[in-house]
Amino acid sequence: MEKLFKTTQIKAIDTYTIKHEPIAAIDLMERAAQNIYFWMYIEFFTTTPMLFLIGPGNNGGDGLAIARLMKKSGNDVKVFLIDIAPELSPDCAHNLKRLKEEDVDVQYVKSMDDFPKIHPDTVIVDAIFGAGLSRPIHGLPADVIRKVNALPNRRVAIDAPSGLFGEDNSANDGAIFEADDTLAIQFPSLSFLFAENAKHVGIWEVIDIDLHPDAIEKTTSNWSFLEQDDILKRLNPRKRFSHKGSYGHALLIAGAYQKMGAAVLAAKACLKTGVGLLTCHIPQTGYQIMQISAPEAMISIDQSDVIFSDIPDLSKYNAIGVGPGIGEKPNTLMAMKVLIDQIKVSTVFDADALNILGKHPELLEKLPKNSILTPHPKEFERLFGPSKDSYQELEKLTEAAKRYQFIIVLKGAYTRIAFPDGRIMFNPTGNPGMATGGSGDVLTGMILSFLAQKYSPEDAAIIAVYLHGAAGDFYVRKYGQESLIASDLINNFGAVLNELRDIICL
Repeated sequence: MEKLFKTTQIKAIDTYTIKHEPIAAIDLMERAAQNIYFWMYIEFFTTTPMLFLIGPGNNGGDGLAIARLMKKSGNDVKVFLIDIAPELSPDCAHNLKRLKEEDVDVQYVKSMDDFPKIHPDTVIVDAIFGAGLSRPIHGLPADVIRKVNALPNRRVAIDAPSGLFGEDNSANDGAIFEADDTLAIQFPSLSFLFAENAKHVGIWEVIDIDLHPDAIEKTTSNWSFLEQDDILKRLNPRKRFSHKGSYGHALLIAGAYQKMGAAVLAAKACLKTGVGLLTCHIPQTGYQIMQISAPEAMISIDQSDVIFSDIPDLSKYNAIGVGPGIGEKPNTLMAMKVLIDQIKVSTVFDADALNILGKHPELLEKLPKNSILTPHPKEFERLFGPSKDSYQELEKLTEAAKRYQFIIVLKGAYTRIAFPDGRIMFNPTGNPGMATGGSGDVLTGMILSFLAQKYSPEDAAIIAVYLHGAAGDFYVRKYGQESLIASDLINNFGAVLNELRDIICL
């Protein structure tokens, strides 16, 4: 699991590294520059002209060191130093001196009159301000940033796009660099993971500079990135003498007239991820559809022809999933209330079940602890109110999980999993091809499957979210994003699990 830190914590880890490696600050800067240079050397031909925008601090020092290395590789390098401070930081000044020894063209930008035309083939590298910025950018550097943002050139940000705060940008009214690529030094900023910042961050990549592992270990954070190892250590091996009863009996309450597709997708996803037995509680109108589409599933027929209106005997089930396609009719609301009163096993709530909870928030108080809720952003808003930006949404997510003692899976890019103790895990798998109808129903079926197999609610959510995205990525590697539909996720679970099992056996 990879920790995500606040920018103030990253600065402290830098300081610890300098003291305890030990290494001089200028040498740590050089190490960062070398590793970023390797990325640029591979990415750009030596014939690519490069323009570096340099600020007065240590981010500028990084940029100057990289410019020197690119110049040595044979690139045509120009440097524009934004003249906004009476003096440069010591390390920035040192690298400026070293750069001038390489006969690099350094121009001081005191006003926009000093800013010449830039050829569209030139790569613009932003090293004005780094990730530690805490004040909005105005004045000359803002004018420079707006100028280059309007150009067609490819733009690369060092550490973070200048002007973007590391976490909360709700009060940020300044200019922000718009990068095509952002090269984060050692850690990404939290703000990289928010939708409204995508136009500034572009595609981001972490450049490892070997900051001290003891500092990283000792520094605490409630935010982390899921990694493959987190899934490998949670997956249970299937035993040779096991049987279907060993892997649990799941109850899926789903579907209504004209919405049986959601029930079918959730059912097939549940079956494909290893559950021993699955019973689908569906309205009578869905009987033939489910029998034909998922013959491996057993069926419990609702008393209604068209909606979810009553509950079966719950005593034989190890886990329950409710919501995909059930609608919000009055009888369905009444059935939901009865279900909530009788739940004694791990349960995942999705789709229309969440919409019902949003309209009747008093029911949230009645849900069992460690229930799993899987809203997309609009469903989350109906449950917990609107947010002005993603950072506020993250705060609401954290507070809701703590208040109600739920596990909340907020779906989307970098799906966030919030736990009752305040932790948030971000999922790195998945892609825009998964923005398609039924994808969420598939995730519900997966979580239900792992719950029934007696995984803890935390492990069930983590494994399902990661594998759900990984199945999408597996498909896209072969066929691209546009053709992906929800059924393709189900069809690729086996291949993804096989890859993971192979890794376990190595």
